[in-house]
Amino acid sequence: MTYDICVVGSGAGASPIAYILAKAGAKVVVLEKGPWLTEDDFYKDELAANIRDSYNPKLSDEQHVIEEGHVEDDGQTHWHKEATSESDWSFWNGNVVGGSSNFMSGYFHRLKPVDFKLKSTFGDIEGANIVDWPISYDELEPFYAQVDKQVGVSGKVVEHPYQEPRSADFPYPPLIDHPVAQWIDTAAEKLGFHSIPVPRAILSRPDMGRQSCEYSGYCSRYGCSSGAKGSGRAALLNHAVATGNLTIIPNAKVFHLASDDSGAVTAAHYYDQAGRKQLVNARTFVVACQAVETSRLLLQSKSKFFPNGLANNNGQVGKNLVFSGGGTGRGDFIFSDLTPEQQQALKSDGPFLNRALQDWYQIDDKTFNGANKAGKAKGGTIDFLFFRNPISRASGSQYDEDGALVWGEALKKNLFEEFTSYKTLRFEVFNDWLPTDDCFVELDDEVTDKWGDPVAKIRIGAHEQDVLVGEYLAEKGAQLLEKMGAKNISTSVSQYPPTNLMAGGCRFGNDPKTSVLNKYCRAHESNNLYVTDGSFMPTGGSVPHTYTIYANAFRVAEHIKQKWQGD
Repeated sequence: MTYDICVVGSGAGASPIAYILAKAGAKVVVLEKGPWLTEDDFYKDELAANIRDSYNPKLSDEQHVIEEGHVEDDGQTHWHKEATSESDWSFWNGNVVGGSSNFMSGYFHRLKPVDFKLKSTFGDIEGANIVDWPISYDELEPFYAQVDKQVGVSGKVVEHPYQEPRSADFPYPPLIDHPVAQWIDTAAEKLGFHSIPVPRAILSRPDMGRQSCEYSGYCSRYGCSSGAKGSGRAALLNHAVATGNLTIIPNAKVFHLASDDSGAVTAAHYYDQAGRKQLVNARTFVVACQAVETSRLLLQSKSKFFPNGLANNNGQVGKNLVFSGGGTGRGDFIFSDLTPEQQQALKSDGPFLNRALQDWYQIDDKTFNGANKAGKAKGGTIDFLFFRNPISRASGSQYDEDGALVWGEALKKNLFEEFTSYKTLRFEVFNDWLPTDDCFVELDDEVTDKWGDPVAKIRIGAHEQDVLVGEYLAEKGAQLLEKMGAKNISTSVSQYPPTNLMAGGCRFGNDPKTSVLNKYCRAHESNNLYVTDGSFMPTGGSVPHTYTIYANAFRVAEHIKQKWQGD
C-alpha cells in the first residue's frame, strides 16, 4: 500500500500532522520507534520514571556521542568526545507513541512577537548565528489558539508588560493553585514584579474523552494515567486512529529515507520489533523525531542525489542546534520559622504552583554586561515549582557532615530531618540558547547503535551571552525568594544543555543557501519532505519549546492538507 502521508515520529511535531490529515480523509501512517503505551501503562513510579529511565532506550543499545570543548594550556578550545554509554548522560526524552509529550511538565508559554525578529530588534551578536524567522507571531497566533482547544490548555490571561497579543483567553479555566502561589504573588507585588499564572497543557475539567487533572503531584517525567496531560497520543492520535485513516506502527526504527534522482523521497526503511528490515511507501513524508535524531536520520539517508545526506547538498542539516539557556535556583523554608498555618500551607501536596515572572523578557538595563549599545538585550522567563521526587531528595542523607556513610538510627535521623524540617521552593530560568558554529549534530565515525548504524555526535558549545542572561534572571528569582523569607538561597547557571529542550538543526528560512526548510517547513531540496519537530526553529525563544512545536505543526498540517486536496 502507498500511503498519502508517512510521518516518522509521533510527538508534538508529528501528532498534529496525523490528526489533521487523517480527519481530512488522507491515508496516514505513523512510524514510531517505541512501544504504544496507554494510560493503563503509566504509574507514579519514581524508580521507573527517574532512576531506571524506563521509557527510553538502554544506552548500551542506543546512545549518542557528546563533544565538549575545553580551553587548554595553549589557550585554544579543544573538543573531546565521550559516548553516553560511558557517561550515562541520556539525550533521549521518551521513545513511545506520543513521544516526549507524554512526559512533559506542560508549561505552555507562547513565544513573543520579539522572538520572531531577534536580529532586527537587538542586532548581531559576535559568534552567534542569529536570524529573523521567515514568519511572524501573527501568522502563528491562530495555531497557538488551535493548540489551546485541541490539545487542551488551562490558564488565565492577565496583563503584564510582555503579554503577547491573543485572539482569545484559554478555553479551560486555570488548574487549582498551590497555597504558596499566593506567597509568590505577594512578594512579587512588594518588589514591583508581575507574578503571572502559568498556562498548562493539562485539562482542568474533563473533555474530549479525557479526564481532568487528579493532582497527584507527579507530572514532570511521568506519564499521565488520567489522560489530562495534553500528550500527542492522548489529545490527537487517539482521535486520529478513530477515523480509520491512521495506521500507527510502533517499535519501528526508521534508519533510511530513500529518494529518487529528482530528490523526492520514495520510501521509509525501518527495522521492526524483530529487527527485520521493512519499508513504507508514501507520496509525502514528514520527519519529526526530535531535533538530534531528525538531523541524524537525514544525514544517514544518503543517495546519488544527496551524497551528504537527505536535503543536505547545502551542508546545513545538523547545523545551528539549540537547547534552552538558563539554569535553576532554590530556597528553603524552615518550618520552625513559620506559623502553624504557613507550615500547613507549605506541606500541601498535589496542586501546582503555576507562577512565573516575565518582567525581563526584554532586558532594558545599561548596567547589564550583555546589553547592546542601547542598553537592551533579550531576556527570558522564570518559572517556580516544587520538585516532587522523594528518592532524589533522600539522596545524600546516607552521609554525615564529614562525608562518612551512616546507617541505622543516624540514617533515620537524617531522613526525618530532611523530610520534616523544611521544604524547598525552586525556580527554573529559560532564556535563548544562541545558535553558533559550535553547536551541531553530525554522524559519529566510530560508535554505532545496536543495528550497526552510526549514532549522532552532538557538539554542545554554548555562547557566553546565554550565561550572562541566565545569571541576570537567576538573580531576580533569588531576589523574590529572599522577599518571601526563604533561607539557604542558591542559584546555578551553566553552559550545559537541558537535554529535554532541544531545537534547531534543520532551521527554516527564505534562503536555500543558509536554511534547510522553507517557511512551510518543506525541504528546499526535496519537494515532498517536511520537518515539523523543533528542528525548524532558527532560534529557540525564552520559553519551553513544546507549545510552539505543536502550533507550527498545526500550521504545516493545514498547508499539507491544502496541497493534498489540490492534487
